[in-house]
Amino acid sequence: MKNGNIFGVVAILLWATLASFGVLAGNIPPFQLTSMAFFVAFLIGTFLWKKEGKGVLIHFKQPLKVWIVGVCGLFGYHFFYFLAIQNAPAVEANLINYLWPLLIVLFSALLPNEKLRWFHIVGTLLGFLGAFFLVTKGEGFAFNTEYIDGYMYAVLCGIIWASYSVLSRHFAHIPTSAVGAFCGVTAVLSFACHLIFELTVIPDITQLLAIIALGLGPVGGAFFVWDIGMKNGDIQLLGSLSYAAPLLSTLLLIALGLAQMSFFVWIACGLIIAGSMLSSLNHFKKLFSTRNRLL
Repeated sequence: MKNGNIFGVVAILLWATLASFGVLAGNIPPFQLTSMAFFVAFLIGTFLWKKEGKGVLIHFKQPLKVWIVGVCGLFGYHFFYFLAIQNAPAVEANLINYLWPLLIVLFSALLPNEKLRWFHIVGTLLGFLGAFFLVTKGEGFAFNTEYIDGYMYAVLCGIIWASYSVLSRHFAHIPTSAVGAFCGVTAVLSFACHLIFELTVIPDITQLLAIIALGLGPVGGAFFVWDIGMKNGDIQLLGSLSYAAPLLSTLLLIALGLAQMSFFVWIACGLIIAGSMLSSLNHFKKLFSTRNRLL
């Protein structure tokens, strides 16, 4: 479980770079960007397959339910996310989307041998409150029935990613390298959406490097390590810690001079850290228990 938690945290750290690389990607259309990044992720998968020495085709021979969960998780999330931000203000859409860490914690109660404790729920709620201040900048949430479709797409985003993450535990026997196959199919489906909905933009060198970085990190490599975290780590803890991703992303933008520090960032920082520590209460108890036995 300890190693699983480490891999899960690595995924969260990689997701924290999404906004920065996204800014560098500039005006590349969303589905084109997704397709290119997932193609890089597919190449990561082929590297892992070659290292395993089992060939390529064997990784595509997965049960239908595994394909449904994998492709719906990766492609479905991004598809509905783009629909959400196109049909509702980005602030509201992003905030609703960030329900997924909370949903991961709640859905984990349905897994065998998992117990949902009060500190998991309260800690995750504190994290969501921190994300609320971070995303809205203290200006509140303006619910408008005009954007109801966008709100519903954002809710679907949260449900899809939380479901994909929790269901990964049921497929612990499926090797993580299979994620490469899901990424390959997602790249193809995203490219099809690009051809239908968008005009192609030829990336310059900076944009191309940003796309490669996205594929190696937040829109690619992160899915491999997240899979390991969900299959082997503490799901409730990782769900709560996921709220650190938007905070770290904002802090990175500030460090790069792409955003400014504000009072609400400090509030979000305090709430998310407090929520993460509360969600880790069980791990602190085990740590102190071990320390007392050693003494």
